[in-house]
Amino acid sequence: MYPQIPIPLDHKDPYTLLIAVLLSAQSTDVRVNKITPLLFEIADNPYDMIKLTVEEIREIIKPVGLSPMKSKGIHGLSHILIDKHGGKVPQDLESLEELPAVGHKTASVVVSQAFGIPAFPVDTHIHRLMYRWGLTNGKNVAQTEKDAKRLFPKHLWNDLHLQIIWYGRQYSPARGWDLEKDIITKTIGRKTVINEYYKKKGK
Repeated sequence: MYPQIPIPLDHKDPYTLLIAVLLSAQSTDVRVNKITPLLFEIADNPYDMIKLTVEEIREIIKPVGLSPMKSKGIHGLSHILIDKHGGKVPQDLESLEELPAVGHKTASVVVSQAFGIPAFPVDTHIHRLMYRWGLTNGKNVAQTEKDAKRLFPKHLWNDLHLQIIWYGRQYSPARGWDLEKDIITKTIGRKTVINEYYKKKGK
């Protein structure tokens, strides 16, 4: 499934991907993709970004939510990229996670999608599906990531995490879920999840 895997966030290089992923926290890719062209038209690199004030960045990105924190993060990380990394986005998780407003998931997405380094970023879709499929105990995203990395061969990680996201959006969403169309959960799904689904359906 999904032999051609589109990357959900529009970007043209590692820096614009990093900003787009940061903006997508607690927001939707669709909303982010509407806002990033407006921001990148003015500043699509750290040198232009730091010419803007935090307030100016915040004004542009307001519709994606959490704009006070995200605008400070974007401004701050752009400064650090210039001061510490020659204006380039670093290729390792550790350096990325040191940047303001960049967590483990954001860093994993960037190394995977911008640099092709194997990583398994776990978002809410993957967390939900891995639990529904009985592949993790669903305790937290860190555990889900550990389980995914243990279960799947490393060379598949970068494609597979995107394939699971697209599958989840299409066939196994959190709301409006139709198990009859969700062939994977129907076939290998956790019994308790399936029973719960039919119980709710029967109401």
